[in-house]
Amino acid sequence: MNGFFYPRTATGQAALIPPPPWHYSGDLLTVEYRTDPERVRELLPAPLELAPEDPGAVAFIWADWQSCRASKEELLDPVLSQYKEAFVVVRCAFQGVTYSRCVYIWVDKDFAILRGMHQGYPKKLGSIHQTRPHPYGPAPRVAVGATFGATVAAADRRLAEAVLTLTHESETNGFVNSHPMAHHRVYPSIERGAQTDAYSELISSGSASFEAGPAFAGDVELRLFEAPTEEVARLEVEEIIGGYYRQVGVVWDGGSTLAKLIP
Repeated sequence: MNGFFYPRTATGQAALIPPPPWHYSGDLLTVEYRTDPERVRELLPAPLELAPEDPGAVAFIWADWQSCRASKEELLDPVLSQYKEAFVVVRCAFQGVTYSRCVYIWVDKDFAILRGMHQGYPKKLGSIHQTRPHPYGPAPRVAVGATFGATVAAADRRLAEAVLTLTHESETNGFVNSHPMAHHRVYPSIERGAQTDAYSELISSGSASFEAGPAFAGDVELRLFEAPTEEVARLEVEEIIGGYYRQVGVVWDGGSTLAKLIP
């Protein structure tokens, strides 16, 4: 049987995702803020702990992506390359090292969900939109004075919205999502009533290469909303740290196991 992930077939042509490396080009709108560190702690399963510095810092990030394999063939069949996502990142610590961790994420394509299963991202389907820059017409340019909006909804409920106005260039597009990721990859047991997962490991991964345009910071507003099947509003906004916008290019090519959690 052939194919990197489901479904595996004789030819492998039906596989939903190709093997890494995966290449990404995207526009990122980031809002960083502080919440109650205890709300972060409750999202950190063992063996992770709160980050030693600024443990309540959160990044809410919107991304408009084009992605492909090294041959770039998906770029010429855009339904296979274009997708959007919104995700929430906190920081944590493991054995004295600080990591970033995605605790919530919504995407609008099935191939992005399956990539998330491989990478340990807790991806769900959602409706994600953000203002796209363009050098002509009414769309904003990526420059001081531009204003961008972003929204995310799931199961017909709006979960968050943000408005960012760029005021100056920045050395970075934030600090919360600047570390290698620490994620759990889990697979529940098939046996009814089982108390443990059949498979569980703590992994770390990051970009194999990264390039980016200038980063901009600005004035930002962020609102979170309650929903019956979501919990992101528990990470309530207590203090805005900053808002950022940057266009990036990233290559992802695997990670490493930090701890096997099932013998």
